[in-house]
Amino acid sequence: MKNYKIIDIHTHTYPEAIAAKAVRNLAAFYELEIDGDGTYADLEAESAKVGVAGFLLFSVATNAHQVEKVNDSIAALAERSRQDGFETVGFAGMHQDYPDFAAELDRAERLGLKGVKIHPDIQRFDLLDKRMYELCEIIEGRMTLYLHVGDPRPEYRFSEPKKLAKLLDRFPKLEVAAAHLGGYGAWDEAERELAGRPNVWFDTSSALWAMTPERAVELIHAYGSDRVMYGTDYPIKEQSDELSRFFKLDLTEKEREDILYNNAKRFLRL
Repeated sequence: MKNYKIIDIHTHTYPEAIAAKAVRNLAAFYELEIDGDGTYADLEAESAKVGVAGFLLFSVATNAHQVEKVNDSIAALAERSRQDGFETVGFAGMHQDYPDFAAELDRAERLGLKGVKIHPDIQRFDLLDKRMYELCEIIEGRMTLYLHVGDPRPEYRFSEPKKLAKLLDRFPKLEVAAAHLGGYGAWDEAERELAGRPNVWFDTSSALWAMTPERAVELIHAYGSDRVMYGTDYPIKEQSDELSRFFKLDLTEKEREDILYNNAKRFLRL
């Protein structure tokens, strides 16, 4: 097989002291078996085997008190990754109850973090909440907002693609990455609401194992193969299995190269 350059655009890592607990909580929330142990060391070791060139690292702040610790940890892990020779960027975490978005995002930028990651369903932070508007006012035109989008369960409707569409209408200069091919378990709605929006990027994480290869290719082409990036959603999936799924997609060589590396390099401004 050809050696492709790869950036994994969707990875969650945790300090070793809390990684096991974080993975158990993740498994309970999604009712899934988790493949990785959640540590950066595990992510790097597994990724090095298949030649991954870099990562986007982030973590989710599940309460306001975690925000600064999360951001310090991600900044340190991103620096460690770069020292190990990877093209790696970290994004900040934020929580809706944090008292001063602007001050912490200023600090996050000083730490070298390039965007903001929000998981509306785990955080119970609705995309149309007025506090989301406040956050978007601060980062629009400045930082990228990376969002978990979609959940088929009726009790988790905080990140529906149609809500993201309304948010984008309100903030037309906001750059957003809509994870999971635009909407975990809500792909028809995601295609209808998000395709053709020039300021939206997408990743393949936690999507390829949940749909046919044919449907994945349809979505990639609907969004534009120049706007889609490869991601594992580590620790949910490891590289070998996710790459196996990816290479089953009927894509051109250019599309593969773009999704695995080139698009992420543009998105992260490397």
